[in-house]
Amino acid sequence: MRKLLIFVQHPFALWNAPAWFAERLRLEFPQLDVVHLADYSGVDSEILDTEIAITWSIRLEQIKAATELRWIHCPAAAVHTLIFPEMVNSQIQITNARDVHGPVVAEHVMALIFALAKRIPDAVCLQQKHEWGQEKMWEGRPRVREVAGATLGLIGLGSIGRAVAKSAKGLQMRVIAVREHPEKGSEGTDAVFGAAQIDEVFRQADYIVLAVPFTGATNALANAERLALMKRDACLINVGRGQLVDEPAIVSALRENKIGGAALDVFANEPLGPDSPLWDAPGLLITPHTAALTDKIWERHYKLFSENLRRYLAGAALLGVVDKRKGY
Repeated sequence: MRKLLIFVQHPFALWNAPAWFAERLRLEFPQLDVVHLADYSGVDSEILDTEIAITWSIRLEQIKAATELRWIHCPAAAVHTLIFPEMVNSQIQITNARDVHGPVVAEHVMALIFALAKRIPDAVCLQQKHEWGQEKMWEGRPRVREVAGATLGLIGLGSIGRAVAKSAKGLQMRVIAVREHPEKGSEGTDAVFGAAQIDEVFRQADYIVLAVPFTGATNALANAERLALMKRDACLINVGRGQLVDEPAIVSALRENKIGGAALDVFANEPLGPDSPLWDAPGLLITPHTAALTDKIWERHYKLFSENLRRYLAGAALLGVVDKRKGY
């Protein structure tokens, strides 16, 4: 019998596959032996005859031992933990869950844009002090402002970027974007630029949203030089990977009032340490990697994976295939 092995372990409970996920797969795909491990302790033995795996982490020696492994599905959008030379050069297909997380993360992006534009964090602080701060909020910088008519600069037009663009256009924002291959189209944006023109997007945008994978080319993409290109009242939002942002540079830019504000959901090291200077950076809204959270997440995972499993068993092309050489 062909074997499907699920081994997803994380200290955050929501990221762990619930028991019903494997049970439903067994009912829908009785031709498969579905094994669900609660932790990594049994992987070394179970991987030996596994053909399909759901995981975001696997060791080199396990790959070498898994001679029947043909497909790994990662229940995250980022797959950098699976990208190493032996995997890249293998015949194993990797798919990811970018289409599961994209629309949910896009909602979070829009919430952050509104929070920054309407200075919601300031209002919360004033409420905690029992202070009626209408004058303070108006006199603060940047001032409370409208979202309609503002320019949104998207760095990345993948599943997150496309969903953000659609919502932003509905709010009458001007949307410009950077994508690796501009010839693929604008995806409904007002203008699309190649990677070599990213600085122009930093110059024009009122809100910059980072929504690209972490690769060698995107490491510290938002560095001091690019932050210096931004308008004085522009804001930076990162929902991609923490490594996209030069964290000391963003702290400096905020302290020196070089940009209007920022909102970060991801960080180079998580959880963010209590001594991190990011906590006290003025004008910075921190959300603790919650952009993808939803009570429907595993239903969304099941819908995508079961569709892909049907395709795999039928010999059809899979959805969400990762280009292993590019890393996304």
